[in-house]
Amino acid sequence: MAEPILTVDGLVKHFPLTQGIVFKRRIGAVQAVDGISFELHKGETLGIVGESGCGKSTVAKVLMNLERATAGQVRYKGQDITSMSGKALRAVRRNIQLVFQDPYTSLNPRMTVGDIIGEPFEIHPEVAPKGSRRKEVQDLLEVVGLNPEYINRYPHQFSGGQRQRIGIARGLALKPEIIICDEPVSALDVSVQAQVINLLDQLQSEFNLSYVFIAHDLSIVRHICDRVAVMYLGKMVEIGTEEQIYEHPTHPYTQALLSAVPVPDPVGREGRRRIILSGDLPSPANPPSGCRFRTRCWKAQTRCGEEEPLLATPEGMTGEALHPSACHFAAERS
Repeated sequence: MAEPILTVDGLVKHFPLTQGIVFKRRIGAVQAVDGISFELHKGETLGIVGESGCGKSTVAKVLMNLERATAGQVRYKGQDITSMSGKALRAVRRNIQLVFQDPYTSLNPRMTVGDIIGEPFEIHPEVAPKGSRRKEVQDLLEVVGLNPEYINRYPHQFSGGQRQRIGIARGLALKPEIIICDEPVSALDVSVQAQVINLLDQLQSEFNLSYVFIAHDLSIVRHICDRVAVMYLGKMVEIGTEEQIYEHPTHPYTQALLSAVPVPDPVGREGRRRIILSGDLPSPANPPSGCRFRTRCWKAQTRCGEEEPLLATPEGMTGEALHPSACHFAAERS
């Protein structure tokens, strides 16, 4: 496979917990992301899934350097983004864009659609000279399935799905190579979700884009993603192709997630065993020792509390089950 376009190596993001008003002292840290690694290749879609609070959105912000990494590296074509600032960072950000979760709060209500989509051209004027910007914006509106005549309207005049299309158009404005989609359809109706997902699929083929697609809905992730990474409490617990994760999961947490996915076919639901996890998600400020999932895992043994499992391919696996899983007792569900 060709050299990856984006490489994440040992990425860590801790938010400090302080005490006191005048004299603040650090008493701990929220371990939002704690040592994750993955690669993204040209034209590929990598999905990141997991419960709320597992660190997915923090990963998106750190990849853009909107949040400074505590440790680790994010390399775009060999360049370490985490150490960049100023003009160098601005130049890299032109090639890595972000589509936000909420299609309303991510758009300035005081700006017209034309100003919102055209704003990136103010920061990177070399992409579109002033005289051609209106035409560029209208072309972008047409690309995402909106009427170019809507250029003078305001965000409140659009539906949720249309607003998300505006957010996607803004992300496409600088002709990036990578788009990070932070739960881009979770705030939309199901029928509108399908339209936006199909649009993203179409744009990927047309512009040869690479996506990091963050979502809760496992069925949507399966539809659009080539590979899937599963996160739990700041850690990546399993990663593999769509087929490997959905048909041959080996980590207990992934198996529990997939057992909760609704099945529309009544016949398909018969005989299906749901895995109910005991207890609540531990606090990222005080995660369990060893394996972070052990407090809710039915396979947990003494070793799980003493030794942290590495994200590696388990021994003895064959076929599609042969993919990285962070579990001492990784195995397909019997």
